[in-house]
Amino acid sequence: MQDYIVGAVVASAIAFFVVFGLVPPLIKMLTKKNWMVKDVNRIGGAMIPRPGGPVILAGIIASEISLYFLLPQHTFTTKAIIALLITTSIGFIVGFIDDRKVMGGWFKPVALIAAAIPIILLGAYEPNLVFPLFGEVKIPALYLGLILIMIPITGNTINSIDVMNGIASGFMTIATFSLAIALFILQNYSIAILTLPLAFASLAFFRYHNFPAKIFPGDSGAITLGAAYGAIAIIGHVEVIAAIALLPAIINSFLFLSSVKRIVEHRQVKGPTVHTDDHKITATKEIDAPITLVRLIVAAKPLTEKQIGNTIFKLAIFSGILAIITALVSGFRI
Repeated sequence: MQDYIVGAVVASAIAFFVVFGLVPPLIKMLTKKNWMVKDVNRIGGAMIPRPGGPVILAGIIASEISLYFLLPQHTFTTKAIIALLITTSIGFIVGFIDDRKVMGGWFKPVALIAAAIPIILLGAYEPNLVFPLFGEVKIPALYLGLILIMIPITGNTINSIDVMNGIASGFMTIATFSLAIALFILQNYSIAILTLPLAFASLAFFRYHNFPAKIFPGDSGAITLGAAYGAIAIIGHVEVIAAIALLPAIINSFLFLSSVKRIVEHRQVKGPTVHTDDHKITATKEIDAPITLVRLIVAAKPLTEKQIGNTIFKLAIFSGILAIITALVSGFRI
């Protein structure tokens, strides 16, 4: 148990301080290169450096490598760390390509299938799907297909909710801490500790991404977080619990896809919201604009960007609590 405690503390500290320390120099470098995008919700339209994905990846990789040496050497744990590192890195590459050049709507979902393959090749999964309260469903062949689609889903789900200052990083902070707690409850200590670097990297980045943002994660940052989260859900055998913690983001993606009725790059469709004269955000009256979680939140009355973010964080906390309760009542030991 001492090895687990030391590993958790060291890896969490590495993830937090690597991201926290590297963001300021990255901001300077991105500003110098003029890798900036307009913050459309900010009064005056400030130009914000993007992407922050490189520092998020650096924090996760550095901390997970430390766990490779600090955690007790079990075959599955070793496979899990290697699979998580490769999957997260491929997710970053896919997102970084899209940061530099806007690709078609199918690029990220298809490319992220490659990020799922290392989990299969390394055997870092259990070929059964666990439903809390009902037990395991043995679907070895179908489960391989689930792995191939889960990483694209989680990667694009987090990317799609990255619409305003602080939302993606703040949401992932809440979701990953909730997932880590659920894994500890289920006594899956190794995978719970592997989740902590993702949580602390998200928390450190949130410090700079929170309103008013000093940097944006970009597709590379959001997809890195989403791919890592999906990999942990598969490796930890907690797919359903992980989905519950991610529920608001999943609902957002479902609303978007069901209203647009095709897979399309979100930057290539009409905005679901508009600004009022006092610079609050309200739902657009355009009939063919996509339906999103933010559009539903501001449907009743206009809100500020900060108020919208706080509402989404409350939904994330509620979903996180549901995920933890699910772990408590399930009675499973993974």
